Amino acid sequence: MSTAPRRQPALKPDRIDPITTSVIQGALENIAIEMGYKLMRMSYSSIIRESEDFGAALVDAEGRGLAESAQSTPLQSGPIPGYVRGVLKTLAARGDTFRPGDVVMHNDAYSGASHGPDVAFIVPVFVQGRLIGFAATTAHHLDIGALSPGSCGIVEAIDAYAEGLQFKAIKVYDRGVKNEMVWQIVRDNIRASDLVVGDMDAQVAAARIGAERMAELVERYGLETFEMGCTALMDHAERLMRQAIARLPDGVYRAETAIDGYLDSDDPSKKELPIVVTITKKDDSLVVDLTGTAPQVPDRPINMPLEGTADIAIWLTIRSVLLDTEIHGHIPVNAGLIRPITIVAPKGCLANPTFPAPTIARFCPGNQLADTVMKALSHAMPGNVSAGIGNLKVIAFSGLKDETHWVHMEIFEGSYGGRLGKDGMDAVDTLYANTRNNPIEDIETHLPLRVLRYELREDVAGAGKWRGGLGSVREFTFLSDGGASVEGEGHAFAPWGLGGGKPGSPAELRLVRQDGTVEMLPSKVPHMQIRAGERFTCIGPAGGGYGNPLARDPALVRGDVADGLLSTEVAHRDYGVVLTPAGTIDEAETSRLRAG
Repeated sequence: MSTAPRRQPALKPDRIDPITTSVIQGALENIAIEMGYKLMRMSYSSIIRESEDFGAALVDAEGRGLAESAQSTPLQSGPIPGYVRGVLKTLAARGDTFRPGDVVMHNDAYSGASHGPDVAFIVPVFVQGRLIGFAATTAHHLDIGALSPGSCGIVEAIDAYAEGLQFKAIKVYDRGVKNEMVWQIVRDNIRASDLVVGDMDAQVAAARIGAERMAELVERYGLETFEMGCTALMDHAERLMRQAIARLPDGVYRAETAIDGYLDSDDPSKKELPIVVTITKKDDSLVVDLTGTAPQVPDRPINMPLEGTADIAIWLTIRSVLLDTEIHGHIPVNAGLIRPITIVAPKGCLANPTFPAPTIARFCPGNQLADTVMKALSHAMPGNVSAGIGNLKVIAFSGLKDETHWVHMEIFEGSYGGRLGKDGMDAVDTLYANTRNNPIEDIETHLPLRVLRYELREDVAGAGKWRGGLGSVREFTFLSDGGASVEGEGHAFAPWGLGGGKPGSPAELRLVRQDGTVEMLPSKVPHMQIRAGERFTCIGPAGGGYGNPLARDPALVRGDVADGLLSTEVAHRDYGVVLTPAGTIDEAETSRLRAG
């Protein structure tokens, strides 16, 4: 199945000058960025105002992306055009349409949405009575009314209905009039409703600001000039992508990785599931084929919506590798970039499930799909990719206080693999996950949690000429009775090495009970009761190494030892570097050891 329309771009904009096109492009991008900052600053929950797990974008009347908020996560802003197209189809099927003053709420994972907790609010933009586009925001909400507290770690949902409330193109404002009953239904069916509804109000306000700014832009330049400018900027983005693809050698590039799935399950169809990517490059276009990827898991929520998750993982990775901004400078992010890319995903596989297969825990599988795309591209351009990444984990902490739920989502970062000329980045979100960590002060101020440890993991990075990034070690203890659920990947499979580099290290998760008993947990844990004083220790994965470890500069190895990141034993074993008791390099012994 393809999610990108195929067309040939115009050779050049022939009815509008490039300066005006560039000004319109810059204005659209700044509007999207303003929307993002307004949303972040108006939001109540830390996952939006601190972690920045939100999106903001402008879309044309046909559902084609024009610009997105650069500071938000790609997995939030990237799917917004799909949300809009899904809403347009849903409204048309009902015999309804957008009108001035409408605000539509949407989170249907089988109609453009990324997954249920990422709720969009879409505001139409009318100029002179004509619909010319949309301003929309998305955000990850703390709770969506699923079977257990929080909106991550819902790892035992058996179908889409168990994942929480489904909003399928619901008009929360109809021609400017607020639909109070819809908002009351939301409040009555979610936990931490003050925070969630407050965040939703912030989304509506930010989307309205974007719609006002977009209408002002059109009125400033005129509708005809604006539409010509949008066409020209999408064609320009398409040309950039086609030129980048054309520089690759024609060929077929294949890679395979795997996700944990449910490691504690007795059912082999639920664990150690392959993700397969075959990229065929011909001339200036790519076909990305996911044939060979594991079948969907019909009663567990690790399936990835094709439109909203799988497509974003693929497009973002290709864009990042082929059009690296460090080399190419600013790249306009709009619908033109995806035109040269066709996605084929067999119906019923993990990356193209059939309704009502659950999808709420698709975050980490989608990131692994992005990693697999990068691995496939490494055959064509090894100097532009990193070795394998360490995937992420999310824990939903929760509890009750005075008959009111508190809910907190904590994203535990991964790490990047080494890359040509640089070590992997330590303890960061990876690939399509661009969120930030929550400051410890914010967590401990607002929640009955204490952060006991936050440090880099030692002695485990994938060895290479450029080593993999280090994961973090973070420890949280409960100050009162509560609960938690876990959603993650990367416990069974180490991040892959590249060009002679060694694999990284998998993640771990431990629960220390009140009596000191330590439980080793899998990467997915359904909601469990946690007592005051009990604590989670989350040990992050380390990225794969790039290049032969014996070619690493001994001074860099010595520096890692001096910084406490490597032991002298690992320096000797993995890098062939011998250090004296004083910490200096024994040049003679190092040369002898490396000579083999």
